[in-house]
Amino acid sequence: MGRGKVQLKRIENTISRQVTFSKRRTGLLKKAHEISVLCDADVALIVFSTKGKLFEYSTDSSMERILDRYEQYTFAERQLNGTNIESQENWSVEYPKLAARIEVIQRKLRNFTGEDLEPLSLRELQNLEQQLDTALKRIRTRKNQLLHESISEMHKKQNALQELNNSLANQVKENGKMLEEEHDQVQVVGRQQQTNQGRHNSSTLMLMPLPPTPQPPSTPSLPTSRSTSGGFQARGATDDGDYEGRPRPPAATNTHMPLWMLRHFNEI
Repeated sequence: MGRGKVQLKRIENTISRQVTFSKRRTGLLKKAHEISVLCDADVALIVFSTKGKLFEYSTDSSMERILDRYEQYTFAERQLNGTNIESQENWSVEYPKLAARIEVIQRKLRNFTGEDLEPLSLRELQNLEQQLDTALKRIRTRKNQLLHESISEMHKKQNALQELNNSLANQVKENGKMLEEEHDQVQVVGRQQQTNQGRHNSSTLMLMPLPPTPQPPSTPSLPTSRSTSGGFQARGATDDGDYEGRPRPPAATNTHMPLWMLRHFNEI
């Protein structure tokens, strides 16, 4: 047979009641932790024993924050419920008031645009004029403020552009100076090379040997006929032992540079 429903009632035995409280409290705290982890819910549990001892549990957020949320929710719910009841009761009274206010606002807007001015009295027209003058002054003040801010911003941009222009001009001047210096250096190097080339050509001309002086061709002497006992003619010999009629070799020419020219070249 199935077990019948157990009736819940207070445990009379003090010890049994304390033991049951400890067991059920542990299970209750465990269940609160499980539902907070499994369902990602904010759980706050407060338990007071018969002796007034406090037992509590809260999720990662503090107990104070959860209680604040509870108070705010219950207060807002009470306010909402009360407002709904009051609004339902006073709706018939508030609607004519709101309609009248809307009509007044629309009429003022038309008056500000210059429409529906006939029903207005002199005082009302003066008040309207004063309001328009005040609004116009505010509009002009705001317009002047915006213009001043715009002009200030343009001045700042102009100063920044001027500084950038000056910086670029200085860079152009520096680059021009560098180009002039490089050009001057190239000219100096070219002049030095031309000078060295001229000196080298001069020294080469000095060191070249002079060409030999051409000698006129020697005229062969005519043979002298002498009668010999042998019945033949013999050629006479010259003083240096050569026979007459033989061509002489060209005279030796001195092609060496004098010493004074060599010393002068070395000093150069």
